[in-house]
Amino acid sequence: MLNYALDFAFLCFGLGLAMNLYRIFRAPGVTDRILALDTMVINVLALLILYGIRTRSGVNFEAALLFAMTGFVSTVAYCKFVLRGDIIE
Repeated sequence: MLNYALDFAFLCFGLGLAMNLYRIFRAPGVTDRILALDTMVINVLALLILYGIRTRSGVNFEAALLFAMTGFVSTVAYCKFVLRGDIIE
């Protein structure tokens, strides 16, 4: 039963990732692209955690944590660049 739930979750998050990728290329504004990129990071995190559950290894959880920190910092830096035109003051 757990395998079916994992397969369904992989399908849902993969579909969400594809929709985010479409939104990044077809978004009307920069802010929409930032939101799509941030949501894409969340979907990749979910896929990494699901893969860690499937393989029963803890390495994927550490990778997900590092990717989450990198995604947060990059989203904040990109938003700051869009608002001010400069990242470092």
